[in-house]
Amino acid sequence: MKKRKMFIRMITASLMRRRSRMIVALLSIAIGATILSGLVSIYYDVPRQMGAEFRNYGANVILTAGEGDFTLAAARQGQAKIPEDKLVGAAPYRYENVRINDIPVVAAGTDPEGAEKTSPYWRVEGEWFSGSGELLVGASVAEAFRLKEGDVIEVSYTPMAEDETTSDGEEEFIPDTYKTFTVMGVLQTGGSEENYIYMTLDDLTELTGAEGTLDVAELSVSASAGELDDLIAGINAGVKGVHASPVKRVTASEATVLNKLQALVLLVTIVVLALTMICVATTMTAVVAERRKEIGLRKAIGASDKSIIQEFMGESMLLGLLGGLLGSVLGFVFARQVSISVFSSSISYRPMLLPVTVLASIAVTGISSLMPIRSATDVDPALVLKGE
Repeated sequence: MKKRKMFIRMITASLMRRRSRMIVALLSIAIGATILSGLVSIYYDVPRQMGAEFRNYGANVILTAGEGDFTLAAARQGQAKIPEDKLVGAAPYRYENVRINDIPVVAAGTDPEGAEKTSPYWRVEGEWFSGSGELLVGASVAEAFRLKEGDVIEVSYTPMAEDETTSDGEEEFIPDTYKTFTVMGVLQTGGSEENYIYMTLDDLTELTGAEGTLDVAELSVSASAGELDDLIAGINAGVKGVHASPVKRVTASEATVLNKLQALVLLVTIVVLALTMICVATTMTAVVAERRKEIGLRKAIGASDKSIIQEFMGESMLLGLLGGLLGSVLGFVFARQVSISVFSSSISYRPMLLPVTVLASIAVTGISSLMPIRSATDVDPALVLKGE
């Protein structure tokens, strides 16, 4: 125990006598550990952050009819296959031809809350529709009918004729159905959505007089490309009457950007660690050159190469430990600021990152000190003490 205390006192005293050089080495290690800790935090948090960003571009999974009718119940069975912590939103859609002032318009019945979650890029002038009798009007429709927020309009629906005749041999007359709606807002997307009017599924069922079948259901799922493929396969295998498929333009873009960003983070980490090793190796080489006389004297009075290696390695390991501890704290601050600046959201601290950063710092410092320490054991005490 006394030998261990003496060893610790020796290496700490040696570091304190050469504070300027050791501070440079410590700062180099701390900066390297900061970048390592910060970039690793970003590396592992990037999929979640990027997934959240890409969810703003719309749904990444669509459900359509498989065998038989595509009902709301079937869509919900497919939705149930997605874990709750990964499902951002789900919106079923049913499209029907209706009339406003006897002019045909396509009406989309959906779940307002689900549509808002799966299509956050929709820009609404006014308020979002949410209940019975409320309507969201596409910008093209609003322009054609000169509609604005707060207007009250009547929407009609003509039931499909089923070739039924009366007892007199005449075709049965089926009257149009009508329902009054209040325009809550005008939808602007720059796409085909501006050509529709949106109401709740219950309102569309009431207007048409039948529940009908869905045309499509959109799901926004927060998952990696591999996880998404597994979830889609699970829906197709486990739910009859439903066919799930990814939205290629969203999932492919997300995977491409994510892979490139992670590769960039990994490359920067490797470069920073390499520069840290060079800086530490240079500093330790200067320390060894400065202490040549001390090393020669110690070897002359019987010190072994092993004891000299242990002392220098102990100094480098202590620097690695201190730099790793400092860098792990600063790394989290760095990663948090980057996440807030780039993604506008914070990240959670990963406790396992502390020992990983410290061990990596110790390893980098130890490896970069091998060559300078080896040169210390090659010191010839006779030449050094003669002043050569």
